[in-house]
Amino acid sequence: MVEAEAVLRAREGTWIHAYVVLALLVGVRTEEERPLTWAHVHTEVQGDTRPHVDVWRSVRRKGETKTMQSRRSLAMPLQVAQVMSDYRRTQQEEFKAAGKVWSADGLVFPDDSGKQRTSTSVLRNFRSLLREAGVKSPEKWTTRMLRTSCVSLLSAHGIPIDVIVLVVGHSGTHTTERVYRKQLQPVIREGAQAMDEIFGLRSPEDTAGGR
Repeated sequence: MVEAEAVLRAREGTWIHAYVVLALLVGVRTEEERPLTWAHVHTEVQGDTRPHVDVWRSVRRKGETKTMQSRRSLAMPLQVAQVMSDYRRTQQEEFKAAGKVWSADGLVFPDDSGKQRTSTSVLRNFRSLLREAGVKSPEKWTTRMLRTSCVSLLSAHGIPIDVIVLVVGHSGTHTTERVYRKQLQPVIREGAQAMDEIFGLRSPEDTAGGR
């Protein structure tokens, strides 16, 4: 928990910070983040719909997700929505300063030439962030471990496995139990708002109700 909070504070305002926050607190695969466009990132509350990200593409052949279950829309914790909103504003300002046109159809995490980042680029920047956060042996970490950590946090907070299955985009509980069996614990509650509770944030409804 302490280590996770240190990671979430490292490199604030940068693309790799936003990338890590989205993976760790929402459970998006790294192969789903790299081709993500702003049109699929919804940071505002709209009626009964809370901030969310549409995970509809990946770096796989023809851009399809790993499975049909992997094509999903995931609610974002309030912390993530704020981070993504701030990062989008920063990116827009950088584009303007560079004389480039920003578009909602553009990549959320482009490289310096505006193209999709490679897995090597992401891993190098991720490990650099871990070093800054004081994580031991960052060279042993892979970006996939962000999803493992996400499952650990949700399970430790009492989230049912059937909810975790939907978050990580598996076709059934068997895969989740097999791949993440060391991270799963006995169960009780529910998804994105769990991350708000874990990291001490409250929903607008709770704040309005004085609870």
